[in-house]
Amino acid sequence: MIKVMLSRADDRYDITVVETAAEALDLNGREPFDLYVLDISLPGMDGLSLCRRLRDGGSTKPIIFFSAMVQPQDRQYCLDAGADAFLIKPSDLDIFVDTVGRLLNGAGDGHSAKEGVTSDSISEQS
Repeated sequence: MIKVMLSRADDRYDITVVETAAEALDLNGREPFDLYVLDISLPGMDGLSLCRRLRDGGSTKPIIFFSAMVQPQDRQYCLDAGADAFLIKPSDLDIFVDTVGRLLNGAGDGHSAKEGVTSDSISEQS
């Protein structure tokens, strides 16, 4: 769903979808992404731990959590882990694409991000 939405919004996005946090970390080590989109619930490692590992590893790329978790503390947990944004699916679909564009264009707070249905990566093609 996210890949389709972003591809329709801007055909310059090069989107990589991965199924596990371990796969995201492996790819990140070889070819860091411009933006990360994570969910709190991921196979093998939760999204909060993945976010922390990315930040601890030196990533300054934007990280967006796009999750169905809606407890007030979930947003704060994500931000505390190093996320730049927290959006609730599916209700925030209308602002998701705008948030991706804003963060990729440097309006974030100094971090960069990737996308994930578990976790995906987004790069803008030159």
